[in-house]
Order: sequence, then C-alpha cells, then structure tokens
Amino acid sequence: MKPTSESIDAVDHAITSRHSIRAYRSDPVPRELIEQILAVAARAPSGTNTQPWQVHVLTGEAKAALSREIRAAYDDPEERARHTEPYAYYPTEWRSPYIDRRRQVGWALYGLLGIGKTDKARMHEQHARNYDFFGAPVGLMFTIDRVMQQGSWLDYGMFLQNVMVAARARGLDTCPQAAFTQFHRIIARHLGLRDDQTVVCGMSLGWADPSAIENTLVTEREPVAGFTRYLG
Repeated sequence: MKPTSESIDAVDHAITSRHSIRAYRSDPVPRELIEQILAVAARAPSGTNTQPWQVHVLTGEAKAALSREIRAAYDDPEERARHTEPYAYYPTEWRSPYIDRRRQVGWALYGLLGIGKTDKARMHEQHARNYDFFGAPVGLMFTIDRVMQQGSWLDYGMFLQNVMVAARARGLDTCPQAAFTQFHRIIARHLGLRDDQTVVCGMSLGWADPSAIENTLVTEREPVAGFTRYLG
C-alpha cells in the first residue's frame, strides 16, 4: 500500500504525542477497546515468531486489592527492604549522559508539583502513586516465561511500544512502570503466576486528566545527530 501524507501523519502523531501520563480520569475503558489495542500490539515482531508476551488486565477490585497491598509494603521501610527486583533494569553504576537525563526528568516533575529537593515525604507520596496506577481505570501487568532469553526481552519492548502507540491512536494514554517489579512476589500471588513466570513491568491505561499539571511534562529527546552515525 502506497503511503499517503494522512497515513504518515496519523502514525507519526500517535508516536510523537505519546508521553508518560501520571494522572487519569476515572472513566472506564471498554474491554472491546483494550482488546483492539492488544490485537494491534500483537503484530510486534519476535524472533522466530515466539511472541513471548503475556498480559494481565486489572480493573475494579482486582486492581484496587493489588494496589493496597503493594502500597502497604512500600510505606513500611522494613517490609519494603524485603522486596527486591527480579532483574536489573537500571545500571548499578550511573554515568553521564544517563544520570544527567535521569536527574533532569526527576527534578522537572518535582518542580511542576512544587516538591522541593529536601521534601522526602512528598517525594515518597509521589512515587507511591505508581502503585495506584496514577488513578487510571486499567492496570496492565506484563509477564514472561523465565526460560526466555535476552532476545525475547528485546522483542517484548517492541510489543510494549505497540501497546502504547495503539492506545494513543485511540485517544488513550499510558505510563509504562518499572516501579512495580520490586514487588513482583506480591504481584505473582495476586495474578496467580506460575513459578516459571516473571514480571516485566506494569502500565497504566486510561484517559489523561487534562487538569493535572504533571501531565504537561514532556521530556526532551536527543537530536538525531546526537545518536546517529552515517557510514558509506
């Protein structure tokens, strides 16, 4: 099919208008719409078509119960210390430019919310909002079988991007959340996961609250010249 300017604009808009939303309206998302998004996302490529993704959709009391238990564990320093991530998402040793970008987005968010650099209590509360899916009506949990290797995790990233772009094309918003992985044992119990499954990440899904100032945060991206080399 020959691309048209309209089709190019629609795809580009779905990609470039996506950003992490941290406050949602409570309006429910119809199951049919969720299934449309996941069906489109499932067209993501994967090595030898292994399709390693597994999705768990939480709404209502199922979502609320998970949020309550994780929040209780997060608020208790001793209990929180008993929970560790199942895999290393971030580097053990930060260096520039990655640490600079991390700090920049953190202080930009806190600045919008009026949270000072020494206000540990409000920082704690803001991070805790992850575990309520930022008020979104739908929480998605993504898992993978432990037997799958690094290549399948790369495939998984393409699937997650498809979910977010397909949602944006339908006027919905998302926030991918690695914060959930620390509490993977709680999540496994709520989802009834097998021992050979592990949590990849969570994701909030819903309609952005236009009145929330935190939703005005759009992070910067490195220009193409900053990460690209042309040879030949």
